[in-house]
Amino acid sequence: MLPGMPTRLFVATPTKLLTFADCKRKYRYTYLETPRPPKGPPWAHNTVGAIVHEVLADFFGRWPASRRTPDEVVAKMRSSWRSEGFRDERQSLDWRDRSTEMVLGYLRDSDPYYEPRGVERTVAFTTERASLRGRVDRIDERPARDGSGGTELAIVDYKTGRRPLTSTDARSSLAMALYVLGARRVLHKPCTRVELHHLPTNTVAAADHDEASLARHQKRAESMADDAAAAEARWAAGLTPAEADAAFPPEPSPLCGWCDFAKICPQGRREAPPRDPWAGLDEPATIPLEDVG
Repeated sequence: MLPGMPTRLFVATPTKLLTFADCKRKYRYTYLETPRPPKGPPWAHNTVGAIVHEVLADFFGRWPASRRTPDEVVAKMRSSWRSEGFRDERQSLDWRDRSTEMVLGYLRDSDPYYEPRGVERTVAFTTERASLRGRVDRIDERPARDGSGGTELAIVDYKTGRRPLTSTDARSSLAMALYVLGARRVLHKPCTRVELHHLPTNTVAAADHDEASLARHQKRAESMADDAAAAEARWAAGLTPAEADAAFPPEPSPLCGWCDFAKICPQGRREAPPRDPWAGLDEPATIPLEDVG
């Protein structure tokens, strides 16, 4: 870099930062190696989450009010359904029906004329060293609770995993806090509210950030970005295979069984054998929250 040139910002999403924090070997496989090592088979619980998100994005973001009916939801779930990761056709069809009922229950009391401020909306902001961005499931614009007569934003994230969620999950989520900061920057509206909408129980785990909690999350994200940027710089400079393994070590844990690269990571396999692709449908306690939609 020439003298006087501005420092290049490290571009990252919450998922990228959390991958680096959780396992540097997985980060290397996901973001750095070319060609990328082959992943294992798709996960059934991710298939469920992806389809539910697609249908809700259509419902709130693409369909006119006249189309927001139970019959349309059922038809969309059926036409969108995929069988990736399921044990067999019977299990796939069972989960199609269960997922359809889950979505219908969530939407039962929704106003067909309600228009969110954003659906699958990309938000972003920059710090001195990083450009952080992500895509939000839904951004609601609601009457401000401070009595000002204005409006404020709320960040909504859909979750389809089996584990019930709490306000602590919402408050501690790095992604949700960064979405708040990004929504403020992009939409120029007050925003403190984060909500995890848990479709299996039709409950909402909500929290309100203050400036101090947002600053803590931003500081954490900046530290993670600094570490990831330094590691990527070492990779770009050229590493021998041994140096690459040392710079991006695996971090074995019980979560290794759920890793997309478990079959090519001997350390991970020793820690936890690869799980069946459909195992996550009924084992919520062992799957990372960020992996269950």
